[in-house]
Amino acid sequence: MTEKTIERVHSALDDFRIELPSWGFADTGTRFGKFLQDGAAIDLADKLSDAGEVHRVTGSCPKVATHVLWDFGEGKRPSDIVALANENGMQLGSINPNLFQDQEYRLGSLCNVDPAIRETAAQHIRDSIKLGQDVGSDVLTLWLADGTNYPGQDSIRARKRRLEGALKGFHEHLAPEQTFLIEYKPFEPAFYHTDIADWGMSYLYAQKMGPQAKVLVDTGHHYQAQNIEQIVAWLLDEEMLGGFHFNDRRYADDDLTLGSIDPYQIFRIFSEIHGYAASKGGEYPDIEYMVDQSHNLKPKMEAMIETVTAAQELYAKAALVDHAQLERHQERGEIVDAERLLKQAFGTDVSGAIAEWRRGRGLEEDPLISFRKSGYLQQIEADRKARRKELGIVAGGSYA
Repeated sequence: MTEKTIERVHSALDDFRIELPSWGFADTGTRFGKFLQDGAAIDLADKLSDAGEVHRVTGSCPKVATHVLWDFGEGKRPSDIVALANENGMQLGSINPNLFQDQEYRLGSLCNVDPAIRETAAQHIRDSIKLGQDVGSDVLTLWLADGTNYPGQDSIRARKRRLEGALKGFHEHLAPEQTFLIEYKPFEPAFYHTDIADWGMSYLYAQKMGPQAKVLVDTGHHYQAQNIEQIVAWLLDEEMLGGFHFNDRRYADDDLTLGSIDPYQIFRIFSEIHGYAASKGGEYPDIEYMVDQSHNLKPKMEAMIETVTAAQELYAKAALVDHAQLERHQERGEIVDAERLLKQAFGTDVSGAIAEWRRGRGLEEDPLISFRKSGYLQQIEADRKARRKELGIVAGGSYA
């Protein structure tokens, strides 16, 4: 690599931040059960501590996303949680409402035919917006599990109108600095139709909601072989791309570590973002990069470190694409040269430049090795195993 390309890698990494999910450190699993880990977080204090350790070794993830019902129990003052995050060198990031686990949401939440249930769900969103303001979070992300499993179960058009009305009502509660991100998913848990099934639906809902609403792209929430970078390009051009939930997948919403299956796809997504910035004189859009993964087999903290370092590497590689040259190839119809330009950037070994960047910021060259040498995992495994025994927590891995 030349001095110029090394500088581009360093500059890209200086600006790159990715948010960690609190739920990614707890014992979570699949619909069929879960395999328990001694080091899994028991409470929010554990989650914030674990996130702080991941940030300590990677240097790129100073914020933690929280789930309202999982992390903010009764009696927990928002100011105390902010202080706890700060003690671990972290800030609270996006606020995630939860409209999919309570029994009353069996037939939906904001789209439910029952107006009383819709109001309960709406109040939870309003409370979540206020909670975000109280803890200094400027992002709220909404993933809605609402949908139906059978033809005729409910009116698709009526459900659409119910959701439109609810979203419009939320906008007036947002503080000027808050952004409301609307996520989509084609199926699961609904299997006939999902009320926000694709990026176009999220886009339309965001437009109707108001100027502080944008689209959230979860890389696992797409049909097989869907061109996600095309979606990203469209949303960038429409100035409606608000953020990402990053994970990798082989079949559906698999929640695998980023880059474990298709790193070239993530590279192409990042390349679209760098290309957009190049077309705007180097000005990057305000995009929230977030991890959304729940690891059932891999050690949770190591999996999170793997994802962050993969994101750093792929973002840095994508920064090496010469978009001015790429545009010239495109104008001349030079297909082979255009593709080759992308592949050359993707194939560039940036490990040395990234190691140099880490050394310059007081980090060890290999975050995973740094974590393993620290003894942190052994310490929390012993501590949390003992605490579970003291608290009488008997976790089960069974699905039923």
